[in-house]
Amino acid sequence: MANTHEQYYVPAQSKWPIIATIGLSTTLYGLGAWFNDLSAERAESSGPMIMFVGALFLAYMLYGWFADVIRESHQGLYSAQMDRSFRWGMSWFIFSEVMFFAAFFGALFYVRTLSGPWLGGEGAKGVANMLWQGFEFSWPLLSNPDNKLFPAPSAVIDPWHLPLINTILLVTSSFTVTFAHHALKKNKRGPLKLWLALTVALGVVFLGFQVEEYVHAYNELGLTLGSGIYGATFFMLTGFHGAHVTMGAIILSVMLVRILRGHFSADQHFGFEAASWYWHFVDVVWLGLFIFVYVL
Repeated sequence: MANTHEQYYVPAQSKWPIIATIGLSTTLYGLGAWFNDLSAERAESSGPMIMFVGALFLAYMLYGWFADVIRESHQGLYSAQMDRSFRWGMSWFIFSEVMFFAAFFGALFYVRTLSGPWLGGEGAKGVANMLWQGFEFSWPLLSNPDNKLFPAPSAVIDPWHLPLINTILLVTSSFTVTFAHHALKKNKRGPLKLWLALTVALGVVFLGFQVEEYVHAYNELGLTLGSGIYGATFFMLTGFHGAHVTMGAIILSVMLVRILRGHFSADQHFGFEAASWYWHFVDVVWLGLFIFVYVL
């Protein structure tokens, strides 16, 4: 094993950044094409297939790039400086995710406290009510200014049913991943595997309940992306969060496989730490969603 305590490892040239760029651009193009075709009411769209191809590029990139990082780590090429770089990198990544969700929460608060009341004739810009005279604003919005173009939902999701169950599941998973981390630091491999497997299971059950909730919203409540600003903000916030839970569950599953293969030690396990940071972030975002999207 190379002595890297006083060295900074400079990796060789890599193909992964360009593959990531191709994958991201293809995925976003496919998503945009799909949404445009939906808005134009086209019966068929190539968007989903393009987005799927882009997602395959991203999956290939993630697998290959992280495999290289794991291999380099096992070869003893990383120093304390690299460990700090990884920690700073993950910290900035999570900060960018915080800003990502802050934008959507900001849009929700703007509609609820400013633009919505203005359209209802309230506040300093209440003159905007002339656009839809007779419209009265209330949240959740079950009567849109233009119900013909954007048919409002008949009801909203009951926060004290599936959303409450999902809140309990995610809060519990935050504890189980913490128990797994403590077990790893004490080099107790048995409890580590048990708590981490339970965390992954809780995440999968959460996603299953969210799918059930979406089916109920679309088929029984008329709550869709096309049901006005309430439906749009609801599905953008909960949908992106669900995507993050999916990614987090995949990351933790990879950590579980690595642990089963004997990876990580009580002193060196930043890969696991980074995964747990991400999972805690997902849990905190859900608490905000439960309070501001479902309850209030």
